[in-house]
Amino acid sequence: MGRRARTRRAGPAAALLAAALTASLTAGCTGHGRDGDGRAPGRTPTALPSRSAGAGSPLAVKIDNVPAARPQTGLGAADVVYVEQVEGGLTRLLAVYATRLPKTVGPVRSARESDLELLRQFTRPTLAFSGAQRALLPLVDRAPLRARSPDEAPDAYVRDTGRAAPHNLYVHPAALLPTAPGEAALTTGFRHGPAPSGGTPVSARTVRYPAARLTFTWSPGRGGWLVAMDGTPTVTTDSGRPAPATVVVQHVRVRGSRYHDVLGNPTPYTETVGSGRAEVLRDGRSFDGFWSRPTAAGGTAFTTADGGRLDFAAGQVWVVFVPAS
Repeated sequence: MGRRARTRRAGPAAALLAAALTASLTAGCTGHGRDGDGRAPGRTPTALPSRSAGAGSPLAVKIDNVPAARPQTGLGAADVVYVEQVEGGLTRLLAVYATRLPKTVGPVRSARESDLELLRQFTRPTLAFSGAQRALLPLVDRAPLRARSPDEAPDAYVRDTGRAAPHNLYVHPAALLPTAPGEAALTTGFRHGPAPSGGTPVSARTVRYPAARLTFTWSPGRGGWLVAMDGTPTVTTDSGRPAPATVVVQHVRVRGSRYHDVLGNPTPYTETVGSGRAEVLRDGRSFDGFWSRPTAAGGTAFTTADGGRLDFAAGQVWVVFVPAS
């Protein structure tokens, strides 16, 4: 690529309308240095791993999710898709790949502090991202993961000239991992099996954020939940409509962090260590329960209201983090 990723973070003030929120955040992340992906000038990139170093470790990609970034590419191949709140009440996605590596994933955007805690559950995962705030970069470098922005792996990224920056940066997973590490790399704590007894029949479930919303509609024909974002059916450029077999609405604490965007809006920190309520959607039904993740190094367990197992359906899982009320 002729020029490296520009990632200027911007976020709207709380008083702006939703349209202004989206327009402001789509300006991207604040870039630092000549590379413009948030890396400081003169920073020496860490050495790339050998072609076998990623075995047993999944790939995580931070994906843009504002309207200008859609349709995305590569979501259908993800084993897990996390939905996180970012500045201005908008959302971004963190997609995790272990059983399949698509040819291309994107648009790729910047990382957040919450991602580092979330990814601790995996064994040294590779994180593909476009950059981060300058103050966050030391934490990224110290985290137990392989950070692979365009600085560390320029040959893995490409710009789509048919799209406007910053929503046009894509990564080729094969340039970061030699092969898909397999299901054993998914150390999420999720358990798959038959649905528990009970549950409530549900045809659709909508999750709302201050400036975004997601709707999951049960499709018996697909055996999964068709995704819509901001009232528009979600499609991908390479695999049609995602239809995760399981959707988790995980109620978590979302607090302000010490970081903020260029307009002074605080960057939300999503706490994924702890416990709380959860709703698990599978097989056209909703099951109320609880989640528990005692330590960052471990996965998340889900139980029914009476303490029994709350297993997921086989297939893709979407985990939607929402602020606990």
